[in-house]
Amino acid sequence: MLSREHTILIVTSIIVGTLARIITIKEDFRQYPSYPNGYLIHLVTGFVAASLGAVAIPALMTKNFVAVTFLTLAIQQFRDVRKSERESLKDLENTEYAYRGDAYIDGIAKTFESRNYFSLIVALATGITYEIVDSSAWINTICSAVVGFIILYILKRFSKGKSIGDIAEVKEAKIEVKNHELYVDGLYVTNLLGTENASKLFLEEGRAVVIYPKKHHFRVTLENFGQRQAALFEATRTLGVKRYHFTRRDFENGRVVIALVPIINDKDKLIEAVKKTPLLESTKKSESVMNSNMVGRE
Repeated sequence: MLSREHTILIVTSIIVGTLARIITIKEDFRQYPSYPNGYLIHLVTGFVAASLGAVAIPALMTKNFVAVTFLTLAIQQFRDVRKSERESLKDLENTEYAYRGDAYIDGIAKTFESRNYFSLIVALATGITYEIVDSSAWINTICSAVVGFIILYILKRFSKGKSIGDIAEVKEAKIEVKNHELYVDGLYVTNLLGTENASKLFLEEGRAVVIYPKKHHFRVTLENFGQRQAALFEATRTLGVKRYHFTRRDFENGRVVIALVPIINDKDKLIEAVKKTPLLESTKKSESVMNSNMVGRE
């Protein structure tokens, strides 16, 4: 039978670990997950992750080393979360205005997997602190909860990624149609505007932005197809699409164009959506590493 002390330890760790998952699952501008069922799935897996971390310390303290081995099952469980998330998003690809793209889907799936590790680590840290602090139950509970939230803050800071707005300027661009060919700030985009109605629609209701990299080496990230597809997806997801949407890059100076005919014709929202598009892990490159030689020095 568990002692009263271990019971309080487990309950405290589970609560703090589950709260860590609730805090990190808040709906952001990408609006995913945006429905109750999506929240429920991730909250339940977060609760399970917190439970795994919470019972590890009492198992060790009672010398039940066999019970600790179930932590290895957590790795497989979290990998299954990533797999199911990836499959779910891929199944939805054909229903969206524009494709997310495999790179963006992989990034989202990895994010949701890592958030479960948050719950596990926070619950584990909470339990360890409770066991170390030698005082009354209330003092132990408060100290362990504080340490748990500090660990959560550190993990969030460590895992926080950058967005397009951090490495580039996003500005509204001028749309022109010449002989049914679409140009944005003088950059040729497409010749798919084959009718007068299509040309008129883009001239009257079309919106476009140009992404300017702040430094030359940022072109490696911004011109990556997966990154451009993610930016186009966020723009279409935010404003909707009446008919057309395009993304093109300028090979000479690294400009990237996003052009569409939106349902909600709001240039500020378009610029904000593109700026807040996350930089995909698969596209990010370290300039310091690229400039170093084989021994790690300039």
